Amino acid sequence: MGLRIHFVVDPHEGHIPGILIIIFYGIAIFCLVALVRASITDPGRLPENPKIPHGEREFWELCNKCNLMRPKRSHHCSRCGHCVRRMDHHCPWINNCVGEDNHWLFLQLCFYTELLTSYALMFSFCHYYYFLPLKKRNLDLFVVRHELAIMRLAAFMGITMLVGITGLFYTQLIGIITDTTSIEKMSNCCEEISRPRKPWQQTFSEVFGTRWKILWFIPFRQRQPLRVPYHFANHV
Repeated sequence: MGLRIHFVVDPHEGHIPGILIIIFYGIAIFCLVALVRASITDPGRLPENPKIPHGEREFWELCNKCNLMRPKRSHHCSRCGHCVRRMDHHCPWINNCVGEDNHWLFLQLCFYTELLTSYALMFSFCHYYYFLPLKKRNLDLFVVRHELAIMRLAAFMGITMLVGITGLFYTQLIGIITDTTSIEKMSNCCEEISRPRKPWQQTFSEVFGTRWKILWFIPFRQRQPLRVPYHFANHV
């Protein structure tokens, strides 16, 4: 028990170990990079005159909104005004669509936001219980009272955010495992019987553009689409 307390907060020194602070800033940098890149990366917009390979014409269809040809699993975004390949949804938090080319960055954003929030909550609870004796000894001190109030408010907001981002991250993971986008779930256009079964490693590899699992957590790299059988990638 003593080792666990010393790892989080050193009661003799009165501060959090430096290694935990470094890890916190590292997670924050990864989260910020994923946020910026998910916001500015092209989600997979289709050009006005796409070049359709001759052997894949049967997997394309005509969009009834922009009257342009698109792969069958594409969707027309009413906010952006164009079709996006394998569009999952339009996210107001990144002011961009989540599609084939930036879905992996959006997943990293959810993951690192959840991790960062959990880390911040851990710091808040540690400081709260560390400063709790000050409240008993200096009940009338203005600074102590308001410092504790801010910590409680921050903890409440952090828990609320953690619950929300956990639900979003969970639905995203289930969607990848089942190879179904959020739009397809809402429209009920994709029945499990009509799509070939794929292992979860394959679906995640297609989203992240690599089979190296360690690279799934790196937001600094460039994504390269995997070459998969076209009926797997576009069959509905």
